[in-house]
Amino acid sequence: MTSRKLTKILFAFYMAALTWIIVCKMSFSPQSLDYARSINLIPFGASAVVNQGLNLSEIVLNVLAFLPFGIYAGLLFRDWPFGKKLLLFAGVSFGYEALQYAFAIGRSDITDLIGNCLGGALGLLLFALIARLCKTEERTAKCINVCALISTLCAGGFIALLLAVNA
Repeated sequence: MTSRKLTKILFAFYMAALTWIIVCKMSFSPQSLDYARSINLIPFGASAVVNQGLNLSEIVLNVLAFLPFGIYAGLLFRDWPFGKKLLLFAGVSFGYEALQYAFAIGRSDITDLIGNCLGGALGLLLFALIARLCKTEERTAKCINVCALISTLCAGGFIALLLAVNA
């Protein structure tokens, strides 16, 4: 299997997991979802405030969730300019927020969109650092694929454990 093909397969698994995390809220049952429909268009507004303070944990989790997206985008879309990759992050994030609103399975929030785009951008920076350390495109792809494969196997094992416990 070629390195590029492995990257695409791992990226597909990542996108499936990201969709499960954001849209399904890591739930195995539709009955356990929080059915609500709202939109917050004020960045870092009411939805990001808990006890009169900014809830950084949710913002950090959004950044971390999209960090691998930035790494994959750096590897898979090398020829794209930074702005086009940022538009990709924004478009995917907006799509997730629209799905949440359409199906009333979450609160659509501009703060989430900002955090997701920031995570993607930081992933691109991390990709650039990895590429600089690895020196060649082939070694960069190998390094990222090995790390992604290990992460995917660990996450898959964790999900299988959750399924077994919640069966």
